[in-house]
Parts: sequence; C-alpha cells; structure tokens
Amino acid sequence: MTLHESRPGFRPGFRPSRDGTRPVRVSLEFFPPKTPAMEETLWASIKRLEPLRPAFVSVTYGAGGSTRERTHATVRRIVEETALRPAAHLTCVSATKAEVDDVIRSYAEAGVHHIVALRGDPAGGIGTPYAPHPEGYVSTPALIAGIRQIGDFEISVSAYPEKHPESASIDVDIDVLRQKVEAGAARAITQFFFDNDVYFRYLDKVRAAGIDIPVVPGILPVQNFRQTAAFAARAGASVPAWLAQRFDGLDDDAETRRLIAAAVAAEQVFDLVDRGVTDIHFYTMNRADLVYAICHLLGLRPLAGQAQAAA
Repeated sequence: MTLHESRPGFRPGFRPSRDGTRPVRVSLEFFPPKTPAMEETLWASIKRLEPLRPAFVSVTYGAGGSTRERTHATVRRIVEETALRPAAHLTCVSATKAEVDDVIRSYAEAGVHHIVALRGDPAGGIGTPYAPHPEGYVSTPALIAGIRQIGDFEISVSAYPEKHPESASIDVDIDVLRQKVEAGAARAITQFFFDNDVYFRYLDKVRAAGIDIPVVPGILPVQNFRQTAAFAARAGASVPAWLAQRFDGLDDDAETRRLIAAAVAAEQVFDLVDRGVTDIHFYTMNRADLVYAICHLLGLRPLAGQAQAAA
C-alpha cells in the first residue's frame, strides 16, 4: 500500500514540472504582528517567501483600534518595501459604513487594489451571535457593493467546504456565496480543510449552483497538531482520524513533528494539483520554512540571483 493509498481523498501521480515552468500559482496569508518579536518573525518570513513571486499576499484584519492599525501598517510596509502584491482583508465588524469607507480609501491611496471582503467573526468571538453595527454594512455582499462604489478593486471572498459554522446547511452557505459573486466578488478562497474529497465535493456543488468564479483551496500546513485541532474545532473544519494518527506520540518530538507536517502538507498539495487545481492559498501562520519547502517541491523557484537572498 502506498502512502497515498493509506486513506481516502488522495491519488498518486503528481510530478512537478521539469522544464522550469510554474505548475501552480500560490498566494500567501499573513497576520499583523502583536509584539516586536512577532514582527521580526513576520518580516523574516515575508523576505524568505518574496522571491517565489506569489500571485498575491493577504493580510488579515481585526476590527477596532490597534488591531486595525497593525493591519494598515503591515500592508503599507509590504507596498513600500517589497515587490509583492498585497490583498488587504476588510470586515464589517464593529464599524460604521463611514469608518469602513475611510479604510477602503486609505488602501487605495497606499496603492492597494485587492481587498478580501469578509463579514468577520462576531465581536464576542466565534460561537457568539453576530450583530451588525447599526450604522455599518450588514453583510459581505453589502460590503462588496460599498467597495465597488469607491474604487475599482479586485475582490476576493471566503468559502466554506464544510459550511460556515453559522449556516443552516451547505446549500444556504452556497447561496450566500452566490450573493457575494453577484455583488462583485472575483475569487473565493476556502477555509482550510484536510481531506481533499471535501473540497472537490464542495466545488461540484458550487458549479452545479451556477457559480463559476475560481474557488481557491486554502491550505493550513500543520505547525502544531494540538493547536491546529483546537483551531479547526472553532472554525468548523473536520480533522480526519488519519491526520491525528500521523502525529500520535510526537508531543515531545518537535523535529519529527516538523518533518511529518511537511510530508502531510506536501502530499495534500500534490494531490490537489494532480486533480487539476492550479491555484493554492497557504495560511502561513507567519512561518516561512514549511511553506517555502512545499513551494519548492511544486517547482516554484526564485529568479536567478534571488535564491541566496531568500536563504
């Protein structure tokens, strides 16, 4: 039995291209740092991954005060200090339309023309009821409409292969995605998943519903299995038994965990590409090495002269 055959959802046969072409396009997601140490880690990761020339890099967004300002600062620095194309996240949470519109204009002034439009988690956290700001945008489609009134932005949105935790059903969730597309979304990026069949079943339903925009799979390389499992539980993403078994007994063996994490993530990505996926979005968790290694296996290489700088 081969590694691929050990559990459902994966098929063998992917081979990275040998002629130097890019077999797949990648995009990367970062979050704004909270401390000087986290900022150092973030920028080391950005500099490490920049030579791979991702299609774009997105920066997550938190509602209110300091969190929002950290996002602005990170996005602006990406524009000013790198050759990367940033996509700024934007939510409806805890802000008036006027406040959100000011943020949109500030992005345009900074040279950012791609926004990831999200409703955002409830102000009380995941699992609490969502209540829109009385003077704010009530939903993602409304936010998208507001963005389009202000400028010619490329707009990406979220999609949920196992449905949004608050949705009554997958069909309701896909109807919400249709509303986002009708409002002007050009691309959807999925919540992370670990079983590729989950993604392809979802994609079949999306296409059957007449939605034809790209639905880019979001991949979360497992840096720490226990943390990832807890995060998945909050986000409504399932963790297959085979994944838990891969990390079983390694709580005190960080080096082996890292090797297993690289193998699992690369295997998942190779299978996606083998089955026709051409774009992949990595949730980097502000860590470069694992994502860089997977991209290398996919055939992505720095331009001549940049490899040493990346290292």
